[in-house]
Amino acid sequence: MMEDLKIPRHIAIIMDGNGRWARQRGMPRIMGHYRGAEVAEDIVKYCADLGVEYLTLFAFSTENWKRPKEEVELLFELLRNYLTQKKEELIKERVRLKFIGRRDRIGKDLRRLMEELERDTAEDFRITVILAVDYGGRDDILRAVNKVMRLEFDHVDEDTFSYFLDLGEIPDPDLMIRTAGEKRISNFLLWNLAYTELYFTDVCWPDFTKEELLKAIEDYSRRKRKFGRVLDE
Repeated sequence: MMEDLKIPRHIAIIMDGNGRWARQRGMPRIMGHYRGAEVAEDIVKYCADLGVEYLTLFAFSTENWKRPKEEVELLFELLRNYLTQKKEELIKERVRLKFIGRRDRIGKDLRRLMEELERDTAEDFRITVILAVDYGGRDDILRAVNKVMRLEFDHVDEDTFSYFLDLGEIPDPDLMIRTAGEKRISNFLLWNLAYTELYFTDVCWPDFTKEELLKAIEDYSRRKRKFGRVLDE
């Protein structure tokens, strides 16, 4: 029942299985990524309707550079075209866009587009969508350590250190979903997932529907989050 759902404030998703989905249908891998982008758009809108405040999507990892050069180029072309075409719709749907990850290895034109979208969607929003592009959890932590070292802090607590991570003041994910059957977090938000509830599904991302999202949230709603405490039964 919808009224029994505990809506997570922040959901993070590893959108896995695009290439596998395409191969199963005799199509080029990139077609799975095109379909995956359409699914991401649907899930963003549904999360906003449900009242989810933050949605983080793992779009491209630091390890994804190991993929064939042609596929990497097509992925960034897809991202560039999608962001260009959807800018006005994002503003209309009141979607704030934020990017995390390294930017030094991304083309200047795409970097400018990312900065422009972050600026132009920063006001009057109902959901913040964080796209992890050239992102790795270990890299995130190392970059934060270097920032702290340059500032020469005498002492750093968890809250201060978290501020220097890519998510900054955004709250940690309550629920992390990974599609396509893999049961690992693959260097995604290593610090921030410390107490996140994990949900794995065999459904490939291009087949991930609103109904599948509700299954994950229903499962999350049945869990008791203790954060190391003992709760009364």
